[in-house]
This record gives sequence, structure tokens and C-alpha cells, in this order.
Amino acid sequence: MGRMNGIAIKSRVYLDHAASAPVLTAAITAMAQAAATIGNPSSVHSGGRTANGIIERARDSLAAWAGVAPESIIFTSGGTEAIVLAILGSNQPRFLASAVEHSAVLAARDNAVLLPVDADGIVDMDALEALLREGPALVAIQHANNETGVIQPIAAIAEMVHATGSLLLSDAVQSAGKLPLPPADFIAVSAHKLGGPPGVGALVARNPALVTGIQRGGGQERGHRGGTRNLPGIAAFAAAISEPRDWAAVASLRNSLETRLRTINSGISINGAAAPRLPNISSVCLPGARGNTQVMALDLAGFMVSAGSACSSGKVAASHVLAAMGLGDAAGDSIRVSLGPSTTEAEITAFVEAWAVVANRLAPQVQPA
Repeated sequence: MGRMNGIAIKSRVYLDHAASAPVLTAAITAMAQAAATIGNPSSVHSGGRTANGIIERARDSLAAWAGVAPESIIFTSGGTEAIVLAILGSNQPRFLASAVEHSAVLAARDNAVLLPVDADGIVDMDALEALLREGPALVAIQHANNETGVIQPIAAIAEMVHATGSLLLSDAVQSAGKLPLPPADFIAVSAHKLGGPPGVGALVARNPALVTGIQRGGGQERGHRGGTRNLPGIAAFAAAISEPRDWAAVASLRNSLETRLRTINSGISINGAAAPRLPNISSVCLPGARGNTQVMALDLAGFMVSAGSACSSGKVAASHVLAAMGLGDAAGDSIRVSLGPSTTEAEITAFVEAWAVVANRLAPQVQPA
């Protein structure tokens, strides 16, 4: 097995952090300790009280992190369940959503009115204002896009939404831990994007009285979400959010990556580059080279990236996010490269070299700069 700038070729270089971040050591430790605790958190005996104490301490930690009261934290199985709970549990007859929302939002109701976005994926504020004049609604606008990293002007959006008596749901699954949480009524977060395990998340409901539980059961989570709580996952979630991370360094690496790719091939574009973006996501469009083909070729070279949202894995359709941004046929020619605090300069250098080979083979008609 050869080597490329200190990185073994065919090694597993992980550049898909937006799909799922590596689980932090602190989260693994907390998860193991909680898993060794005997007792159902809803039981009244000493073991149950011990288990429940772990959950409530975790709730307190997340509440302090989110800047809300503990009762505003509703634990779920992840970001998707948190989103669906807010959409269906808020009982709002009108539902507005941006055209670039995660599929969990768009699939939750069949009567969503979609808000257009511009070429960078920013919501059309005039269209939002016009629709809000028709009456109160639940408005779903993500904090930052999961495919491009583009950050919405969420403070201005929240002000507009609240001025009409409407409610705002913000999918903060990608932005949580990288940006302050948005001033929304409902905020969805997920542990596995933050260095926690998959299978646990939370809905932050600033006024939990506005949410009616849709998963009924034994009355857990104050009636908002029935079912036995994921004790190890919740403990690990709280441990993960307490770990400091240097996102400025990640942004510097991401910017270096994009500069190098442009130098190699002048035909590429970075989707959403003109808008504010998260520090770790780069959506790279290489016209004429299908994203899934690039992903497979790069995987064979030892580099793990994606062709869009991991929740759409196995699908060959072009990204609805990039289509809404007006990419047309090129909406299927992009890959998402997403970095994390553990990503190194050597890994980026090795990836750029591997991508250059793939790009030259798949889109030779685009001449190098």
C-alpha cells in the first residue's frame, strides 16, 4: 500500500462529518457508565431513581447549553423525530417551509407551502412576508443547510415570523455546536452530529405547552414523548456538548481545500460560496461528473465523502436543495466534503490529489486552470 503526503493510500480518510461525526471519547465513556446502570428511569425504586437522575442531569446540561429552562428539553430519538414532533405536535393549520429543508421537514406534511430561495440557497424574504400576511402559520426554516452549509438570516426571519403571531421551527441539526442556537420557538438538534451517538436528539421547545405529544405511551418526557428513554444515549449526548472544539481551524482547512480544488480545475463551482456558511461543509460541483460516480471513485481511493444528505443514501435523484438553488442539470454533479476538528492538513492534501485524478478522468472536457 503506497503513501501520499503521509496518508496511506486506501486508508479510511473520513470527510463526511456532516453525515455523522465520530463519537467522542467522553461520550463513549458516559454511554458505557450509563449502560451499566441497572434500572428503568421511570421506575420508582432506587435503581430507577438513579437512572432518572442521570437523565435529569443531562437535561439540565442541555438546557444550560441551549439557554432555556430544563422543561424545554424534550428528548427524542434524533433530529427527524424532533422535527416531526414540532410539525405535527404544534397543531398549526398552515405550514410554510423553505424549498431547501431537510427531507424530514418536507415529508412531515403534505400541505407545506414551499418558500423559494436564491442562487445561494437563502430564503426569499419577500415571499415569506407575503405568505405570512395571509395568517399565522408554523414556519420551518433551517438554521444552516445540511448539503451546502449555507446559513439563513435566522434572526431577521424570526422577527418577521413572530411579528405575525406565527411560530418558527428551525432545524439546527448541522449548526448546533458551531453557532449559537437560533431564536426559534422550536429547535431540532441531534447528538450524532455533535460527537454523540446516533439514536438520540432533542426538541428544544421554548414554550413546551405549545407541543402536544404525538407518540403516546407511559407519559415520559412530561407527556411529550412516550417510550422508555435512551439512558446511555442521553448521557452521551450531554457529555458530547461539553467538549470544546476549534471550528475556526476547521474553517481554515475548508477554505484551503476549496482554493486548491479551484486551482486544479477552473470548471468547478462551490455551491453557496457567496453566502455565510458553516465552517466545515463544502459542496463542490464538477459539471459533467455525476456526484454518485465521484463518491464511488473517491471511496475506492480511500476517501469518504457524500453526494448530498446521508438520509438520501441509495437514491440517484439529483439534490432537491441544489435544484431549488437553480443548478438545473448540474444539481446531480456535486459532492459534499465535510470536515471535523480531527481532520488534518495531510488528509486534505491527500484528498485534493485523489480528487484531481478523479476529476480528470470523469470530466476531462473541463480544462485545468
